[in-house]
Amino acid sequence: MARVFDGAKTTISVGTIATLFPTGITPPTFEGGGEIDTTTLKNQSVRTRQPKILKDLGECSFSAQYDPAAIATLYGVIQTNQSIIITFADTSTITFWGFVDSVSVGEITEGEAPTLDVTIIASNSDNTDPPAEQVPVFA
Repeated sequence: MARVFDGAKTTISVGTIATLFPTGITPPTFEGGGEIDTTTLKNQSVRTRQPKILKDLGECSFSAQYDPAAIATLYGVIQTNQSIIITFADTSTITFWGFVDSVSVGEITEGEAPTLDVTIIASNSDNTDPPAEQVPVFA
């Protein structure tokens, strides 16, 4: 395994959005959900805790330059559960299920490319009926 010294060439795939050009990507955090308090009246000196069993992915976000003609497409993917793939510079990937929660279009000014910020929430479930639990895949 080699270290990556530059994030260039990292990409994110969100369904049919092909007209975004990421300038920065924040992968999801990995979360355990906190502790279970196991303290009882029999404890003598300290409070005790145990980890929860289920894991979670936190939010993922990215900033991108965009083609203004893609605004309708962006609106169309909000709240659409789909496979999200982040491909890192070394070609390793993380694939998870999630949905675009928000698209915040930045100020458009002369001399600068238009940009937007996208927030993705990991759903950890697919589109079957009923939805099936989907664990993130690291490759």
